[in-house]
Amino acid sequence: MAKKKILITWPLPEAVMARARETYDVIAHSGEPKITIDEMLETAKSVDAILLTLNEKCPKEVIDRIPENIKCVSTFSIGFDHIDLEACKARGIKVGNAPHGVTVATAEIAMLLLLGSARRAAEGEKMIRTRSWPGWQPLQLVGQRLDNKKLGIYGFGKIGQALAQRARGFDMEVHYYDIYRAKPEVEAKYNAIYHDSLDSLLSVSEFFSINAPSTPETRYFFNKDVIEKLPQGAIVVNTARGDLVNDEDMIAALKSGRLGYAGLDVFAGEPKIHEGYYDLPNTFLFPHLGSAAVEARNQMGFEALDNIDAFFAGRDMPFKLA
Repeated sequence: MAKKKILITWPLPEAVMARARETYDVIAHSGEPKITIDEMLETAKSVDAILLTLNEKCPKEVIDRIPENIKCVSTFSIGFDHIDLEACKARGIKVGNAPHGVTVATAEIAMLLLLGSARRAAEGEKMIRTRSWPGWQPLQLVGQRLDNKKLGIYGFGKIGQALAQRARGFDMEVHYYDIYRAKPEVEAKYNAIYHDSLDSLLSVSEFFSINAPSTPETRYFFNKDVIEKLPQGAIVVNTARGDLVNDEDMIAALKSGRLGYAGLDVFAGEPKIHEGYYDLPNTFLFPHLGSAAVEARNQMGFEALDNIDAFFAGRDMPFKLA
């Protein structure tokens, strides 16, 4: 029996590619620049499924152009805001994601951003790299410790809980808000204090971590009004999605000192980010490194392939979105 053909739109870890080739006839885009939407749609005419990434934006107008032979799309990401799921349902296209591989790796990056922001790591590294360090001084780059500080986690899913576990290792006091309250045993595991509103969480959050998905309700929620409800000089980190933050309001608050520091791994419009971030000293900025660990990327690829395997076997995708 001839192998099914799949398109993989971006170079993936070799372990993932090897598994894919064992089962499928793989067409893989491996050149620069990244694959265009037109190239993806043209190649899709000759394959049976598409394994894409968050780089390939698929709003309704793109979904409507997907060839009729494609009834399976799996994304190498936990997020799925780059795919119009309703348009896929209307076309009878099954869609799955890769939700579990990113958990530990992203929580580690969130913890790194918290620690790096609190201890002004970016400023210290810049001082070394620009050869401007004058030597040790009593008040040089004095930051703050994490122990006994209140960490507010907005979004207490898998990543939020993994962050809570790590924050407890630094003796932080964990608070959270989510539209779904965690089970008592989960709260007990992390000694996490539930807040029944975002405003309540904000009022105590000396450190505030954004771990919610991008939805119409959360998009750009972090604005001037929200910032004003945080304690003076609070530290904010974001490893979720860039479009949860109003950049103008964030930058203004960092410039004025209303916010003490921001640790950001994601940005609206990335890789083109708001120009105001570049020269802000009180920022710790990463280029979307959340899942950039070999273990995470391998698992993401395997989960994306699990969806495709299940589709061709006539089963529900294990990580079905639509």
